[in-house]
Amino acid sequence: MVKLTVIIPAYNERQTIEDIIRLVREAPVEAPVDVEKEIIVVDDGSTDGTREILQRLKQEFPDIHVFFHPNNKGKGAAIRTALEHATGDYIVIQDADLEYDPREYGVLLRPLLEGKADVVYGSRFLGPHRAFLFLHYLGNKFLNLVTNILYDTILTDMETCYKMFRADVIKGIPLRARGFEFEPEITAKVLKRGYRVFEVPISYSGRDFEEGKKIHPWKDGLRALWTLIKYRFVD
Repeated sequence: MVKLTVIIPAYNERQTIEDIIRLVREAPVEAPVDVEKEIIVVDDGSTDGTREILQRLKQEFPDIHVFFHPNNKGKGAAIRTALEHATGDYIVIQDADLEYDPREYGVLLRPLLEGKADVVYGSRFLGPHRAFLFLHYLGNKFLNLVTNILYDTILTDMETCYKMFRADVIKGIPLRARGFEFEPEITAKVLKRGYRVFEVPISYSGRDFEEGKKIHPWKDGLRALWTLIKYRFVD
């Protein structure tokens, strides 16, 4: 038996938060060992009714752990709060929308259980996916290229949400990101420390801005670029 902690940072996800929590709870984890799931949700100061839904779900499902930020601090800050309470052997990040499929946890977990990896990235570019927004596609390709040049690797999807870690790996890395720069920061620090990173194909059903997508190609892309460069030289 192993325990998998699923961290769900949420900000203004009223339309999907209940669906994703139910999917995470119910999704089987196909693995060679029994897997117990620990679900930690951090509401990052939502103002659209997400908090009220989570209060209700917390009563309906006593097995989920819900924490509330009094105001919006960012995805990275929400993940850091969740890490303080995580007790699993392995930890995976799950966005609160429906872009990523929890039924694929087993695909991510297998290389860790087999001792092939310390960290596993689910690559949207290696698996079936809904057509990307063009600017997001270009931004992802550029950031992957910068990552590979700076850190001498061959990642295809640095910005993927689906990153699964051995718990001791992610808990042993000092994290400072407050927002979406969590992805380049954790990638930079994992690679600098020489951890074995394995990529597996995952499916992806990306949403557009009208459906609630929050990443802005230019602002968040520039912040990610600076983060990759900065952590190449500092920690």
